[in-house]
Amino acid sequence: MHEHIYEFEFLAGVAPVLCGYYIALALMNAGAAYWIWARRRIVTYFHLGRLAATNVAILILVASVYLAMVAIAYRGNPEWMRVISLPNAFRDGLDTVLGPMVFSVGLLVILVVLFWRRTFFVRPTVAWTLGNGVLLLIGLSMTDSDFVAIVGKPDNVPILGMILLLGFFTWLATSLAVKNDRRLAQGQGPLEADESEKVLVWPDLVYIELICMVVLTALLIVWSMALKAPLEAPANVVQTPNPSKAPWYFLGMQELLVYFDPWIAGVVLPCIIIFGLMAIPYLDSNEKGNGYYTINERQFAYGLFQFGFFMLWIVPIVMGTFMRGPNWNFYGLYETWDPHKAQVLNNVNLSEYFWIQGLGVRLPEVPAGAPFITKLGLIAKREMLGFILFGLYFVALPPILLRLSKVLRSIHARIGLFGYLILTTMLLMMALVPLKMLCRWSFNLKYFISIPEFLLNI
Repeated sequence: MHEHIYEFEFLAGVAPVLCGYYIALALMNAGAAYWIWARRRIVTYFHLGRLAATNVAILILVASVYLAMVAIAYRGNPEWMRVISLPNAFRDGLDTVLGPMVFSVGLLVILVVLFWRRTFFVRPTVAWTLGNGVLLLIGLSMTDSDFVAIVGKPDNVPILGMILLLGFFTWLATSLAVKNDRRLAQGQGPLEADESEKVLVWPDLVYIELICMVVLTALLIVWSMALKAPLEAPANVVQTPNPSKAPWYFLGMQELLVYFDPWIAGVVLPCIIIFGLMAIPYLDSNEKGNGYYTINERQFAYGLFQFGFFMLWIVPIVMGTFMRGPNWNFYGLYETWDPHKAQVLNNVNLSEYFWIQGLGVRLPEVPAGAPFITKLGLIAKREMLGFILFGLYFVALPPILLRLSKVLRSIHARIGLFGYLILTTMLLMMALVPLKMLCRWSFNLKYFISIPEFLLNI
């Protein structure tokens, strides 16, 4: 729950932060303009009369706009602050639309588009424009007290920083892969083959590490002075924090607890995700791509790893950190965390959909004192639709995929039937996680198979 604060008090407190933030963005763009000018990489896009719209001129213009926003933020006047704020209609609309379904599916669509059009998005101009857009959106959102209460928490700021760094390094690796793919298509070797010059650990590498150590130490000192330590009140046995959240690196598993039993969400799924991602290079034993960045030569392995890492690991962490509030309800980024917010969810098992709502009869009951064989038979009858669907999913889909996918046929030819079955089984289990989440959000489906008698719920 966010602490109430008057608008003018909040804006006066956030004004110095906004000034420093926009000064940093202005210096970033001005530094990029100087770097381009010093290396004579000036590009002219079009002319406005006698004025040439070059990349340097545009970057200087962007830096000037950020400096003008510094002047507005410095005043801290609520009327002027609206100029550098997102419209209320936009924030309210985003909170209304951005549910878990739209958020997850939207990110998946974005990943597919970025992968499909990667040669366009890795261009420095495009990437720089998108980066400025993301950073500007964060700055415009910082005038919203609810957004700052969520994102600006001392223990959430480094998570936001890690997300931005993850985006940068993903772009950097993809950019190198696109360059290598282009060179390989032209009959040339990868970039890494041209960088065969060796350097000494001392003094070359040690000097670089020393400089990094000094810079990071200075950054941590500034960080510790600017942000308060995320310490809360002493533990109280009669008052549980709401929401009660695990550390960020466990928040993905805490999010999965909403959809799966604890032993599945806390043990089985993390092991499958981690070891599954580690096993990709061994199951898809393509010798190409060893020692250099490439996508075209390892498209299946690359796409599978990106899906598993981002959608099954990063997305649950982001949702659990920034979008799960009191009572573990889902909140928008600009929505007040109201502990009295009512979300009526009547989660129903698949067997209940089948027997009660589909056939209109009572759910088969398992007597408490029934013999073991009788109990198994009644459970199999009650959960037969779930067993049938899981059998089709794990038994029928692998040969169907093999028949439809040329990529999987080539992998099957390299690794054999046994390796192919292991690969597709792990692939289907990874796909089961977002499938279960989508069913929960769409139909309030609790479990595909529910066997509480043996503590087995899937």
